[in-house]
Amino acid sequence: MNALTFDSHDVAMPLLQELVDGVSHRIIMSTIDAAKTAAQVSLENSLPLSSTYKKIKKLQDAGMLSVERIELDGKGRKVVYYRSRIKSMEFNLSRDQVLLHIEKNDSRASFSVKQF
Repeated sequence: MNALTFDSHDVAMPLLQELVDGVSHRIIMSTIDAAKTAAQVSLENSLPLSSTYKKIKKLQDAGMLSVERIELDGKGRKVVYYRSRIKSMEFNLSRDQVLLHIEKNDSRASFSVKQF
């Protein structure tokens, strides 16, 4: 299954709240097509590196961002590449329902939603 639909307010709203944050949104958009390091995301989006790391951790905890690979640089330091687990998202709000439809970025990846 490459898509998920949430019709529970308790599940949909925390995900939406995280994504309306401008920094979270930019990180997700930056990592949809290719995995990137925190430094690449920070530079590409003109974000402070420390804020980028904090937000990446929060997005990982929420299940929206994952580590695609870890490499060693020329000095033997670990370099982590992050990738969005979300390819696209649709939101529909009606009087008695909140509907959130998420297309996963990788059909092989599992997707779990964690409460904030």
